[in-house]
Amino acid sequence: MLIAALTNLTATFRVLAAKAGDLALPPQCFSCGGSIAQTGALCSTCWSALDFIEAPLCAVSGLPLGSDFSDIDDAPLIRPEVAANPPPYAKARAVMRYTEASAPLILRFKYADHLEAAPAFAQWMTRAGADVLKGADFIMPVPLHRWRLMARRYNQSAELGRHIAKLSGVPFAGHWLARVRATRPQVGLSGDARRRNVAGAFRVSRRAGPALKGKTVVLIDDVMTTGATIEACTHALKAAGARELRVLTLARVVQGDRVSI
Repeated sequence: MLIAALTNLTATFRVLAAKAGDLALPPQCFSCGGSIAQTGALCSTCWSALDFIEAPLCAVSGLPLGSDFSDIDDAPLIRPEVAANPPPYAKARAVMRYTEASAPLILRFKYADHLEAAPAFAQWMTRAGADVLKGADFIMPVPLHRWRLMARRYNQSAELGRHIAKLSGVPFAGHWLARVRATRPQVGLSGDARRRNVAGAFRVSRRAGPALKGKTVVLIDDVMTTGATIEACTHALKAAGARELRVLTLARVVQGDRVSI
């Protein structure tokens, strides 16, 4: 709890410092760093380079279906591979594809202390995930292990989750799920290797267990790649009694896109 409190204070200080900096320096695009008219926004070039995920979507995975698909009598469409191998969560949504254009935007936020982007990202995610947030009981970020949290000093997923909770009115449960085993970074690992890496790495706190019984939880993360981390979190929450798990991320890796992660 002490680490969590210190992390929250650090994050708050950085946001305040960024706002104070705007008084002396012109606002910057939170992707490329170029000058813009107002803080907490993108320049027109960076905005137009993003590949936002739009309908038609797979009703479960949230992955784009392409222009060849359309709803028949408003029936939800599901990608064949998702129907054949359903994920452990009920549905997932993401704002944009994780591409060479969106990667710098997300990495600056994740590793370079650019927390001023969190409010804008949360607004995008709240719009993209309206159906995921509807009727949910709790919002929960994918946690970092305590050693990585101390090194990074904030959890980017928690920062997004806090803002989304304020916008949506869904309660934020930021410390109910913990990463109890330090895992190696997932970057460069195959799907199977990622699943082995995070297997058994998450646990629900004892105090949170009773409150989760029969509830619907929305997991928040910055990027969903193979889904291995999300699936590991989902298994831990279901084991604790959660009824339904949903997923909301800022970006999503779409099979076939050429991007390093």
